[in-house]
This record gives sequence, structure tokens and C-alpha cells, in this order.
Amino acid sequence: MQIHDLSQPAGWLPLVFLGLLALAMLVYVILDGYDLGIGILLRRAGDEEKDMMIASIGPFWDANETWLVLGVGILLTAFPIAHGIILTSLYLPVTLMLIGLILRGVAFDFRVKARAHHKPWWNRAFYTGSLLASLSQGLMLGRYITGFAPGVASWLFAVFVALALAAGYSLLGSCWLILKTSGTLQLRAVRWARGSLWLTALGVAAVSVVTPMVSSRIFDKWFTLDNLVWLFPIPLLTAGLFLWIERLLRAFPDRQAAGDTRHDWLPFVISAGIFLLAFIGLAYSLFPFLVVDRVDIWQAASAPKSLMFLLVGVVIVLPAILFYTVYAYRVFWGKAHPLSYY
Repeated sequence: MQIHDLSQPAGWLPLVFLGLLALAMLVYVILDGYDLGIGILLRRAGDEEKDMMIASIGPFWDANETWLVLGVGILLTAFPIAHGIILTSLYLPVTLMLIGLILRGVAFDFRVKARAHHKPWWNRAFYTGSLLASLSQGLMLGRYITGFAPGVASWLFAVFVALALAAGYSLLGSCWLILKTSGTLQLRAVRWARGSLWLTALGVAAVSVVTPMVSSRIFDKWFTLDNLVWLFPIPLLTAGLFLWIERLLRAFPDRQAAGDTRHDWLPFVISAGIFLLAFIGLAYSLFPFLVVDRVDIWQAASAPKSLMFLLVGVVIVLPAILFYTVYAYRVFWGKAHPLSYY
């Protein structure tokens, strides 16, 4: 592999934009993941519960999608070669994801003002859009991990990852409801979280097993003796978080009955931690390639002058996104209240 001079803009700028891309995608997966998960769970709830579930994400859901726009924008402008390869290979699931996101966006607003006999249709549209977007993202992830390899086995793996990611989003959504609601809905969210927990765990395990099998380079990064020693805490901590959240969810009904709300936030933090550790492991495996063993970040990057110009814009835009994200969550902190546009 070619050694790059990190003292020069051509060396360090691609690393900076890779970090920004990783940040945008990680924040998107966690934040939009929970509201996609709530959309998937919507069909299991009663009418009043559906309204409260929607109210719990009302102030946040559209801002959460800003991170996807930022991430795709960085990929397009900073790494156009990789963008062309990835989006060309994932044309169909990307199209399906966009259809799903549009459908749920329209349904979110229309269900609030719809007449009573139309509301179930918009609820189903919100559920369908959320499920379609989640499955599409999982399919994209599975295809990306295998380097867009042809063959039945590669596609079956991608389909399994799609199902597991939908379960992971359901886990995030359930834990968000535990944080934002109370009473019967909160207890139902606990059951939903426990129901989605182990498919999520199987998905993380499958990605962890298959990724080193895709590339001998990735296998060597994980399983040489020196690396294995300091990387072992990642799967160990991930397994520990799964066991911790399962134990916490099992004990939750007794805590609620005792009026203990001090740890309502903890399941969501643990589930986000699982996604964070999985993301770290995958990022370590793939680095420095944006397309597995084909195109690295320096090959894919725009010209240094272009990246420097883009960096000025990112320095302005990113703090603004961070500010209004933190501000919105600060203002609407606490339990959710019924949402109304009247």
C-alpha cells in the first residue's frame, strides 16, 4: 500500500473528510434509527399509543435526517470516485430507501390532520415507509460489506443484514419509547425491545464473522496476535452491553411498578453504545478503503484545493447542525406529550 505524506494537504485532507463522513453516518444511524424503529413498531400499537409514539419523535425526526444529507453530500463532493461506484452498485436499494423516506415524511404530516377514517391509511403508510427505508439501508450495508460481490451467498447475507438492521432500529425505537413515555406504552416498549434484541445480536455477530472472510487484509488486521490483544475488548464490550440491556429490560417492569424512573434513559444509551461499537469495528476493518480492497480514500478523494474549499463550508455548516440538534433535544427533553398542529 502506498505511503502518503500526512504533512501535505493531499495526505491529511482525505482523512479529515473520512472522519466527517464517519461522524455523519454514525449520528444518522443512531438518531434516525430510533425514529425509523418507532415507525416499524407503529403497527403493533393501539390508536392512542400510535399518537404518543409519533409525538415522541415529532420535534426530532426531520432534523435527524439532516445527517444523512450531510453524509451523502460529503461522499459526493469529497470522494466522487467512491460515490460513483457505491451509488451505481446500490441504485435499486437507494431508490427504495428514498421512496420509503418520502412516504413516511408525507404520512407523518398528513396523519395529524387526516379525518378519522383516513388516519389508519396514513399510519400504514408511515409503517411501510419506515420498514422500506430500514430494510433498504440494511441491504445496502450487506452489499457494501461484501464489496458488491455477485452470487447467491452474498445476496442472502445482505438480506439477513437487512432484517437484522430493521430489528436493530426497532431496538433503538423501543428504548427511545422507554425514555420518552410511561405507563402501559412504556411496558409494551420493554417487550418490543426484548423481542428485537437477539436478532440484532445475530446481525452484529454475522457482520463480525463475514467481514474478515471477505478480505485477507481485513482478516490479518483482526487476527494477528498483536492486534487481537488490543482489539478483543470491542467484541467483549459489545457482548457485555447485550447482556446488560437484556438484564435491565427483564427487571424493568418491577422498577416501573415501584415508581423508579431514574434509569429510563439507560436502555437507549446502551443500545446506542452497541451501534457505536459495531460501527467502530466495521470502520477499523474497512479503513483506509471506501470500496473494499478496490478504492482507498486517497484514490477516491477530490483535488486538495477542492477539499480545502469544501472544508471551509463544513466548518460553517457542521457547528450549525450540531447546535440545533443539541438545542432541539435540550428543549424537548423529558417525557413526550400529545402532538397537535391545531
